[in-house]
Amino acid sequence: MALFEQISEDIKNAMKAHDKVALDALRNVKKVFLEAKTAPGANDTLTDADAIKIIQKLVKQGKDAAEIFIGQSRQDLAEGELAQVRVMEKYLPKQLSAEELETRLRAIIAEVGATSPKEMGKVMGVASKALAGLAEGRAISAKVKELLA
Repeated sequence: MALFEQISEDIKNAMKAHDKVALDALRNVKKVFLEAKTAPGANDTLTDADAIKIIQKLVKQGKDAAEIFIGQSRQDLAEGELAQVRVMEKYLPKQLSAEELETRLRAIIAEVGATSPKEMGKVMGVASKALAGLAEGRAISAKVKELLA
């Protein structure tokens, strides 16, 4: 089942279960999916890869919003955002651990032949594509910088 259909099915299940947090999160995801499907040039299609990118973006936005709420001493709002993030994260591929990320990045650095921080751009280009969906861009960037230093 495609991710779009899975989200639609889970919205129905959340309604039946009276799970307001899941329902709000999934409705938001579906809204963004529909916007992407109807965007000019999308031909009314949404691949699972594009859907995962959208969910990753929404998760990142939710985490950023929660950080801002915490900074403003609004723990109640931060909890709401993080609860929705947890619902959305169920649809993402399993994230790499720090050790797995380092191992994969060392292999990419060796493959590219990078030896200095000046070559970070080359490594990031390959790493971003190879690890898409498996790790956050921030984590990849920080680890590459550390390994090349």
